[in-house]
Amino acid sequence: MEAKVNIKVIKGSSIKIKGACVALWCFEKDVLNPVIKQVDKQLTGIIRQLVKEKVFGGKLNQTTFIYSLGKLNVDKVILIGLGKKKEMTLDKLRQASATIAKIAEGKGIKKLMTNLPDMKIKGMPAMDIGQTIAEGTILSLYKFNKYKSEKNNNEKKLSELTLLTENGKNVKTLKSGVSIAQKISAAVYFTRDLINHPGNTATPTYLAEQAKKMAKQYNIKCKILNKPDMEKLGMGGLLGVSKGSHQPPKFIILEYWGTKKNKAPVVLVGKGLTFDSGGISLKPGQGMEEMKTDMSGGAGMIGAIMAAASLKLPINVVTLVPASENMPGGSANKPGDVLKTMSGKTIEVLNTDAEGRLILADALTYAEKYKPKAVLDMATLTGACVIALGHHATGILGNDEKLIDAIKKAGEVAGEKVWQLPLWEEYDELIKSDIADLKNIGGRGAGTITAAGLLKKFASEYPWAHLDIAGTAWTEKPKPYVPKGAVGVGVRMIVQYLRTSS
Repeated sequence: MEAKVNIKVIKGSSIKIKGACVALWCFEKDVLNPVIKQVDKQLTGIIRQLVKEKVFGGKLNQTTFIYSLGKLNVDKVILIGLGKKKEMTLDKLRQASATIAKIAEGKGIKKLMTNLPDMKIKGMPAMDIGQTIAEGTILSLYKFNKYKSEKNNNEKKLSELTLLTENGKNVKTLKSGVSIAQKISAAVYFTRDLINHPGNTATPTYLAEQAKKMAKQYNIKCKILNKPDMEKLGMGGLLGVSKGSHQPPKFIILEYWGTKKNKAPVVLVGKGLTFDSGGISLKPGQGMEEMKTDMSGGAGMIGAIMAAASLKLPINVVTLVPASENMPGGSANKPGDVLKTMSGKTIEVLNTDAEGRLILADALTYAEKYKPKAVLDMATLTGACVIALGHHATGILGNDEKLIDAIKKAGEVAGEKVWQLPLWEEYDELIKSDIADLKNIGGRGAGTITAAGLLKKFASEYPWAHLDIAGTAWTEKPKPYVPKGAVGVGVRMIVQYLRTSS
């Protein structure tokens, strides 16, 4: 559910303007910058004293809350640290903005002002500053309480943020950055909502219906393939995985044509496993409830095309989401079964819990019909990626180094860390089957690599990159702009990539 935060940009001084609360920013070892010096003078040296006693030093996300007691035009002041100036990044700014927003809301402040746009930060133009502050603010206020019977309707929410700039020339540019952030953040909210819904709500059918509703709103072409369509196309991977479930599979196709149709699109493929029990190779019971998140890749790719359309990017984008449940029913895949994919290649299923690569194989083959400029797939694919990278970075592998580098750069801007793993030919031997073309697991070692290696066999006709978000799609530990639960990882990074490649 989207946070209703009105973000304004006006020409004005944080010293002179009247209001409830102003957030003042500073770097470590430069707390008493010119603006804060003026404020401190009016507060009769309170801030200077706080610095002297080492209560506040400007460290990243460090805050201090001060009541002005009538000494200023504003009632309250929040000091926020940005850390060391030479180490400043857009993501640190995003974190600090989120920290401020949550503190303000926690204090019952409905309207907040900030002076940051006038701070000169090397390598950060006004548009980026406006976008980043707005993103941090909006994303930090996300809440998912749809299933709570008692809701706190009296809860005071931050409803307005005003960016103050004394340079009137910056107003238009800052507004543009804010507008971009609002559209991207709405897509992240949409993605988080899809993932946070429980599996009994967010079935493949529900996911398809939500995609269809969104597409209508943003003038995106939508087509849903049902089981008979998949049978005609020979999508044995997707059909095989879905066999154990009473829920019918869906294949979601979204097309955004932002430029001439003769220009090759970027195709986004997302794993849409709305619940993964492991199938016959049943997962342990502990933590299985989180397997509603196994459609995070699909939800993220739906969110990414939503943002691209909302921003009216001059690029063609297609999103493909194979959606299914993986359940241990009487007709479910069995270990040792062989599936024939849409490409004609056969896969021996040694472990039914390695199902994501089976449904993605068909989607990657379907992507060929678009003769794409590039294909990106995103999936909560392997526990091995969590072992390798923890919960701080998304794994990336692929067949095109330029594409991989472009995504890594987009991740740096978005604050979504990406780490490349090798995809050498030597690993191909690990997924060769004795009775079929391929097998769906390659043994204990290099699990993330062998899973991507299988996908590579279905992505040979175009530049391709694979994002393994098993460790980054969900968090138990809230961060400044990421609440507990669904992260919505990948949306902002992919949109940034699309913006730079259009």
